[in-house]
Amino acid sequence: MSVLVNKNSKVIVQGFTGNEGSFHAQQMIEYGTNVVGGVTPSKGGSTHLGKPVFNTVEDAVKATGADTSIIFVPPAFAADAIMEAADAGIKVIITITEGIPVKDMMKAKPYIKKKGATLIGPNCPGVITPGEAKVGIMPGFVFRQGRVGVVSKSGTLTYEAADQISKAGLGISTAIGIGGDPIIGTSTKEAVQLLMEDPETDAIVMIGEIGGNYEAEAAKWIKENGNKKPVVGFIAGQTAPPGRRMGHAGAIVGGKDDTAEAKIRIMKENGIYVAESPGEIGEVMAKALGVDA
Repeated sequence: MSVLVNKNSKVIVQGFTGNEGSFHAQQMIEYGTNVVGGVTPSKGGSTHLGKPVFNTVEDAVKATGADTSIIFVPPAFAADAIMEAADAGIKVIITITEGIPVKDMMKAKPYIKKKGATLIGPNCPGVITPGEAKVGIMPGFVFRQGRVGVVSKSGTLTYEAADQISKAGLGISTAIGIGGDPIIGTSTKEAVQLLMEDPETDAIVMIGEIGGNYEAEAAKWIKENGNKKPVVGFIAGQTAPPGRRMGHAGAIVGGKDDTAEAKIRIMKENGIYVAESPGEIGEVMAKALGVDA
């Protein structure tokens, strides 16, 4: 079992023939991801990267049985692409596009929820189950197979955490980059819950940023549900002056509980191990699991 994507996932790429879609689709195919085709309106019936191109997601699903989509569509059209995927029956929608208008996401998020789909992103690096499927833009070679799940708001820190965990002699079950736009489909708590319920994940790394309440919400949920698996947390932006925000549009400092200090305190109060720097994540995780780093 894995979370969200695995070797059996049938993946289509929306925005398949564009520069970004082409580059990252090629990388996913080379990794071994089961990419079954792509969607570019007006180019249906052609072939790209050795895979069929369809005019609509509905056509792609009918022809390939696709259940997962990754979106590389310009911001002005991305919310429509998300809703089109949900309409066609896609169950996991991973949106790489950054800067989708908030008003568009306010419509798209509840729409796909009604359709029973899971949205990761927008403005995210994607999801990877090492050795099985890479649906996103992350460098696959960094991720070693193992039993530690990763949830992160930062793409770069997702890769750093994976590297540190590998150096500690551990590995990754599934890594989920939840995204940094103001409105995203899956919160930190929801992603942590998926990993808590995964029998092949023994522990979790939770990486957050100053601003917002995602990490505090997740920490409280973890304790309320019995701290079933060790969780190591890290908060980026610890040296930022009060009132500053991270580069992500959604990470805006809005109050005393949004600071790095407050988030670290809340995590500790709820039984979460805390790494003071990205370089400590692997070491702290090894200690949490009682193994030698």
